Amino acid sequence: MRWDNLVENPRAAGDTALFATSAVTTRTFDTPEFRGITFHEIRARSILNRVPGASRMPFEWTVNPYRGCTHACVYCFARKTHSYLDLDTGLDFDSQIIVKINAPELLRRQLASRQWQGAHVAMGTNVDCYQRAEGRYRLMPGIIAALRDHANPFSILTKGTLILRDLELLRQAAEVTEVGISVSVGFTDRELWRTVEPGTPSPERRLDVVRTLTDDGIGCGVLMAPVIPFLGDHPDQLRATVRAIAASGATSVTPLVLHLRPGAREWFMAWVAQHHPHLVQRYERLYAEGAYAPKWYQRRITRHVHELATEFGIGPADRGMPRRIPVPQEPGPSILPEPTQLTLL
Repeated sequence: MRWDNLVENPRAAGDTALFATSAVTTRTFDTPEFRGITFHEIRARSILNRVPGASRMPFEWTVNPYRGCTHACVYCFARKTHSYLDLDTGLDFDSQIIVKINAPELLRRQLASRQWQGAHVAMGTNVDCYQRAEGRYRLMPGIIAALRDHANPFSILTKGTLILRDLELLRQAAEVTEVGISVSVGFTDRELWRTVEPGTPSPERRLDVVRTLTDDGIGCGVLMAPVIPFLGDHPDQLRATVRAIAASGATSVTPLVLHLRPGAREWFMAWVAQHHPHLVQRYERLYAEGAYAPKWYQRRITRHVHELATEFGIGPADRGMPRRIPVPQEPGPSILPEPTQLTLL
């Protein structure tokens, strides 16, 4: 396994040998929720990751305290990242979890750097930062606290219910900066959930998270992702899902059609061949041009979901401007200049 791009002191350029085993601590835990899972604890050299310019993502910086994900979603686009460590993108991605144990302290140090300009930081965009491992390693409280203390805008996308553990920290952060929370619920079909997202909380439990956050004054949107062609895109399924999202009090719903990047595509298609062999050729045709479904299909799904959202009373998210920690006034007649306000990327 290669660790060169993850550790604080990588080997000299050109040295392609595996990193010294002393730099990595490998653990297994004999408890039901972690049985069959191996954790590789490392000390990362950087935790703020710049998103490539060619990316379709609407943000520039991310924080990912984990690699690999026990949610085991068969369609997960992040599977390819495991191949960078000489791990496979299938079972290894689900069971070989990289844990950046120094993530909170490292983030705090990087946020304090003079070079850092306070840009929006997105979390949960690669693998879920509230997957089961977070229950043991508890990295997110320190990460949220660092962002709160620097009044740095951030957002979290998750399928995990563990985010409610950090509700008080999220509330504190929302008092000084913009905090965006989204929960991913692509469908409410329980049979489909059990087969394509076997390690996740049920859609109903995720919508309970939305309800709890909203009731606590923290607006929460739903990323309706993925909408899975031929399995989760029937009008009745879309209607049931949007109705449930509306009932949860979500501030917005954003549909996203399944995309199949290399790494995820092979794993997902193998799953289709095993569970729905009659759909293999239909998927091959629909995704013949690449990782994304045709524009006409994406537009059809988006239009339908937006129409349902209007019917059920879900409007667009009301995004406010980030706020700064108040600057205390010094005694005396002089007036301090107004603090500079951050802007989202």
